[in-house]
Amino acid sequence: MSKVRVRYAPSPTGPLHIGGARSALFNWLFARRYGGTMLVRIEDTDLDRSSREAEALILDSLRWLGIDWDEGIEVGGEHGPYRQQERLSLYQPYIEKLLESGHAYECFCSEEELEAERQALKARGELPRYLGKCRKLTAAEKEEFRAAGRKPVIRFRVPEGKKIVVDDLVRGRVEFDSDGIGDFILVKSNGLPTYNFAVVLDDALMEITHVIRGEEHLSNTPRQILIYEALGFPLPQFAHVSLILGEDRSKMSKRHGATSVLQYRDDGYLPEALINFLALLGWSPEGEQEIFSVEELIQQFSLERVSKSPAVFDLNKLRWMNAHYLKALPVDELSRLCLPHLQRAGLMAEEVTAADLSWLEQAVAAVQEKMEYAAQAPELMRVFFGDTVLLDKEDEEVKQILSLETSVQVISALQQRAEEMDSWDSATVRRILKEIGKEVGVKGKALFMAARIAVTGQSHGPDLNAVLTLIGPKHAASRAKSVLEQL
Repeated sequence: MSKVRVRYAPSPTGPLHIGGARSALFNWLFARRYGGTMLVRIEDTDLDRSSREAEALILDSLRWLGIDWDEGIEVGGEHGPYRQQERLSLYQPYIEKLLESGHAYECFCSEEELEAERQALKARGELPRYLGKCRKLTAAEKEEFRAAGRKPVIRFRVPEGKKIVVDDLVRGRVEFDSDGIGDFILVKSNGLPTYNFAVVLDDALMEITHVIRGEEHLSNTPRQILIYEALGFPLPQFAHVSLILGEDRSKMSKRHGATSVLQYRDDGYLPEALINFLALLGWSPEGEQEIFSVEELIQQFSLERVSKSPAVFDLNKLRWMNAHYLKALPVDELSRLCLPHLQRAGLMAEEVTAADLSWLEQAVAAVQEKMEYAAQAPELMRVFFGDTVLLDKEDEEVKQILSLETSVQVISALQQRAEEMDSWDSATVRRILKEIGKEVGVKGKALFMAARIAVTGQSHGPDLNAVLTLIGPKHAASRAKSVLEQL
């Protein structure tokens, strides 16, 4: 294989979405697998929607995911500049070349004329396309249009009766009939190139060898191939990756889960987990392995194992996968991820001390096994905060335990013992519970479940000893009292 050069070329019209991130990842894995070059450039010719703010969000997302690039925006290289708006002068010679060779021509049709043509084709049951009205304008006719104030677009002259073949590395051989395309616009009346024209020139001039992108671009490929051929550029190899669908197999939207990569970051997902998950959306490794390090993904990734079928975005699987990575995370790192969520929920102060952080690490350790993403911290850890608890009277186990005569005795005894103490540790908590059990004459579920209900109001939750140790005797006494008042 010749030196691989791939690119990710987003339009800066919003944050990086899951589909774009997957395309960037596949390009990056392919480049890293074959020792090639990963290039990032910005396609910003959509002046109305493009912004530097969106560009910054996209680049931040790539960096957070760990997708780096060897050439392009903010990195530099010999094929720059890397924003289309800064490359406009580079396109001009190729526009002139296509006009001179007859592969392109000026079109003065108005929007009203074009719309009438579209409606007429629809009425005949034909595919709407431009039929070449301005293909044979004379110099005098062009001058007359200019004098009337009309600004031309530049169209590509699509050859008639031509089979355009895409030898796609994912989809195999795909054929298009040129007669169904129509003469398409290369340069708009404001002088800006269209996507199909600019992307060909950028890929060719940047010596891109493989174009790996979403399936939605497949219909653009025959137009691009015609431009490559007209300008005498060698064709890159194309690979069109399947769409990502929601679990109901409709187009992915916010109802299937966040579509923005940064939303997953803000919700407390780990980049390693999201990379692992994205890699498996449309790519199937050999064997049954599902958890991959980045190094393993690089070693195993190939376009031959990318599926033609749509990939299904399974949010539950992403959460399962992220939980796997969270469990392996050092508790101090996970605590740092959880802290902002606890602060926003008003459970922890904006300014925290070393003692606060030490306490937080113990609390996080108690729920780490249950956590799927860090934004769950307030929900999972609320049990460690507050002086009172609300009994979950819909919980059948709570009802069952509270129906025992001994439960009130256990709760009362725990309140009394807690009121007698200023502080306690884990060993002291174990001793107190053992003593209460002997005093009341209960053990096992009748003892420990009653004590759990006394300080949480629930039948399940983090380790009871951890809860009691972390809330301390003052809060334990107050909570037990609030439960007794609800009985």
